[in-house]
Amino acid sequence: MSDLKLELKEKIIEQLNLEDVSVGEIANNDPLFGDGLGLDSIDALELIVMLDKDYGIKLADPKEGRKIFESIDSMAAYISANKA
Repeated sequence: MSDLKLELKEKIIEQLNLEDVSVGEIANNDPLFGDGLGLDSIDALELIVMLDKDYGIKLADPKEGRKIFESIDSMAAYISANKA
């Protein structure tokens, strides 16, 4: 799963145009929103699109997204369990 976590970090940086952030700066358990990476609701929409496009995962419930996008660890676990 560590390959998936690295892939997620790279995709998040690319998808959200985080030019000032490197893969090494994102810890697997860092919060993605708020005090962690500092993502916002627009970024969450981008992540939902990325999950659908890259992994075939559709999120219908926004509350579900809150848990999934807590960290790289939580995203990787969800993708591993639900990948189409």
